[in-house]
Amino acid sequence: MKLLKYPSLILILTSAACGRGENEKTKEMVNIKLMTLDPGHFHAALVQKNMYDEVAPRAYVFAPQGDELSQHLERISLYNNREDNPTSWEVKVYAGAGFFERMLETRPGNVVILSGNNNKKTDYILESVKAGLNVLADKPMVITPDKFPMLEEAFRVAEENNVLLYDIMTERYEITTMLQKALSQNKEIFGELRAGSADQPAVTKESVHHFFKYVSGHALQRPAWYFDTRQQGEGIVDVTTHLIDLIQWECYPGVVLDKSDIEIIKARRWPGILSAEEFSEVSGMDSFPSFLDKDIIDGKLHVYANGEIIYKIKDTYARVVVEWKFRAGEGTGDTHYSVMKGTKSNLVIRQGEEELYKPELYLELKEATDSLNPMLDQALDELPWEGIGYTRLNENTWKFIIPERYRLGHEAHFGQVMEKYLEYVNKGNMPEWEVPNMIVKYYTATEALRKAFF
Repeated sequence: MKLLKYPSLILILTSAACGRGENEKTKEMVNIKLMTLDPGHFHAALVQKNMYDEVAPRAYVFAPQGDELSQHLERISLYNNREDNPTSWEVKVYAGAGFFERMLETRPGNVVILSGNNNKKTDYILESVKAGLNVLADKPMVITPDKFPMLEEAFRVAEENNVLLYDIMTERYEITTMLQKALSQNKEIFGELRAGSADQPAVTKESVHHFFKYVSGHALQRPAWYFDTRQQGEGIVDVTTHLIDLIQWECYPGVVLDKSDIEIIKARRWPGILSAEEFSEVSGMDSFPSFLDKDIIDGKLHVYANGEIIYKIKDTYARVVVEWKFRAGEGTGDTHYSVMKGTKSNLVIRQGEEELYKPELYLELKEATDSLNPMLDQALDELPWEGIGYTRLNENTWKFIIPERYRLGHEAHFGQVMEKYLEYVNKGNMPEWEVPNMIVKYYTATEALRKAFF
């Protein structure tokens, strides 16, 4: 990578020749130019792990000087220089004071990519859509109840300015989740979704994450602010947005939701605890910065990254739980558990030791029968994924056999979200339920945070 420095401007020239060349068709299709704003989280780079026909290879970054910018550019450079299917991004960077104002003033692109400090994110979103820019934002878009009205305003302004504001919901593209959703619509196999109760919710989704992990084959260094919930947000408003989104998407597909459809029954929060040595390993810092002093107890960092919400969405009782640990065991990683309870069967995703820490989907019948196989055969034949099979584990339980070609992995899902968003931008609109349901999703999370404190 070569750096050419100009006053208040840095031009990054990467190995563009090693990627896909532009032909006349590609040139005609290019109408989208990316501007990445203040990339403090590794997700900002993952949307550029691929090239896209509709997107110009020259992309722009507006950010403060520092390690976060350097790490972002290093990731893009790695993608450009990898042996297998290298990308061909040319990145032009403005790094310095007033970077946000410079982006709004110069506007070299028309889509803003946002993934970084969540305390600033809602402000960035609102000002960007006011300037007539499309925004693709990493979750969460908002982390406190007092800023939620600002997000609502941003969606209103985006509609007025005919631009699209969208968040990155990668978990919709996980094959076991897509299959769970599809089969839950089959009345013969699943029946109707149960209502459940506060004590026995009809839908539960649990997620376990780790502070220390590998991204694109390299150990991830997290910025210190990531461990400050005033900047990153508490767990109850962060990862839970994925789980809340999946509940809406699976239980009420295509339905336009409203805030009045949500009732928070119970919410609680508790800390994940890191030693000074663990913090140093994942952040690269020798000691805790002063802004974390409020969270230090007996020399250990207490991060309120864990949370649980029990709530009612329309007629359905649901539960979401997120928990953070420091490091996954050898051969393991982040895990997901999900159950949807129907009147005829339950659809369960497990990702534990028995599954070798890969997500697997099970069907558990309420009453044993020998006539399920023909119904499963027909149901699977009607789905868009060829080659999915099943095996019967006992008289009540079936496990689905999913070909490896459908197991793309978490990082690949960012490209799939990007492709969907580009489709929306090219059409100039999204399905009518997307925006209202995003609003409801963040209302659920922020109201749960409020409930957890009172």
